[in-house]
Amino acid sequence: MVGRETSMKQSEALDILMMGKNVFLTGQAGSGKTFLINRYVRFLKKNKVGVAITASTGIAATHLGGITIHSWSGIGIKKVLTDAEITKLNSNERVRDRVNAAKVLIIDEVSMLHSYRLDTINKICKVLRHSELPFGGLQVIFCGDFFQLPPIKDEGEEKSSFAYKAAAWGALNLSVCYIREQHRQWDEDYLRILNDIRTSSLEESTFEKLATRLNAKLTEGIVPTKLYSHNVDVDAINNLELSKIDGPNHIYEMQTKGKKELVAALKKGCLAPEALTIKKGAVVMFVKNNPAKGYINGTLGKVIDFDKDAYPHVTTYAGREIVAAPGTWTVEENDKILAEISQIPLRLAWAITIHKSQGMSLDAAEVDLSKSFSYGMGYVALSRLRSLEGLRLLGINQMAFLVDKEISALDLELKRLSNAASSELGNMSSSDIKKFQREFLNSITAKGSGKKEDPIDEIFGKVFGS
Repeated sequence: MVGRETSMKQSEALDILMMGKNVFLTGQAGSGKTFLINRYVRFLKKNKVGVAITASTGIAATHLGGITIHSWSGIGIKKVLTDAEITKLNSNERVRDRVNAAKVLIIDEVSMLHSYRLDTINKICKVLRHSELPFGGLQVIFCGDFFQLPPIKDEGEEKSSFAYKAAAWGALNLSVCYIREQHRQWDEDYLRILNDIRTSSLEESTFEKLATRLNAKLTEGIVPTKLYSHNVDVDAINNLELSKIDGPNHIYEMQTKGKKELVAALKKGCLAPEALTIKKGAVVMFVKNNPAKGYINGTLGKVIDFDKDAYPHVTTYAGREIVAAPGTWTVEENDKILAEISQIPLRLAWAITIHKSQGMSLDAAEVDLSKSFSYGMGYVALSRLRSLEGLRLLGINQMAFLVDKEISALDLELKRLSNAASSELGNMSSSDIKKFQREFLNSITAKGSGKKEDPIDEIFGKVFGS
């Protein structure tokens, strides 16, 4: 049973979430974890349920329209809080009110959160919500993949202290939902390569396939994004390439409003620069999801013109012309916007760091892994791409494709737990599932949904077309 592949579908995971279970939502890069979380958040907000949308990093938080878990919980830049400091948070009206307004707590990219911080957040929720239940009785949803980049090691620490080692993790009795659907990669050969890296089962045939991409030629007309491990390489390449283009600079300054500290957090997490400098002919990347406008975070293209409003027109490599009008990133709480930044949703894209590429889907990339310095770096970089044909590999080192053996063992256990959760759900009748879902919804809303239509049926009809 331990080695059997999991096959949980997004619809099953959503069923489990809507039943009020505490959940660890995981799966390979591109399996649609963020998509699923966003659908659940929309359902909660439509039914006026307080939901705290957080992430371990500012970049991940902007993908969900939330804030960092450090800001939300009141930890700030500190590693941990003493019991006295946690008690003092009771007098911080802003933190106290938002912790108590929530019924559901979401923490995205939990793989990058230290275990001791998770335990501190648990204590804060208990104290501020006056409850000894884990996290003060909140429904808690962790989202992430432990094969992604780990927490930054503290000084003197031999190994990163992963979140799953926290006492709070075990106290939640988490249902594991290991999603196997794939929405980024369509290339079966490439999917096998990525899976081989995850399972530490790299064979000679795997390296042979990767070797075909060393300095490989890419489709003509596509300028690939270069992924590097260090910022200094990225900045040098982007500035050099922009300087080679004749023509005037077009500069766009970020607009901000709202609470100063929240604006600062949004800026730190936003991939769009505070001052964007581009020219006609610049290679750019969209850094926000807007499928209705034809782009997602990671869509590549080239600036071909500027209109009368000075907005850049970008031709994507799929041949679509998009007007890059300003986008907004917000921090919301109880349906109120507390902070907002606005900027053209582009950045120069000749190069980007592997760290900042997390969450992106790229059509083409040049990947330099010769300076890889942590577990998961090679997997994160390669899993950004949709297919093997979009990859040009510039270099690798011994660290590039290594994964933590501890995480490999954990992954097998997570698959076993996900299979168990899927079997348990499969043994329930649809009427019982909906009954539990209605009971949970009623328990976290003042008067239930207050609607004539059934909100449980409604979400499945809209999301999954059933």
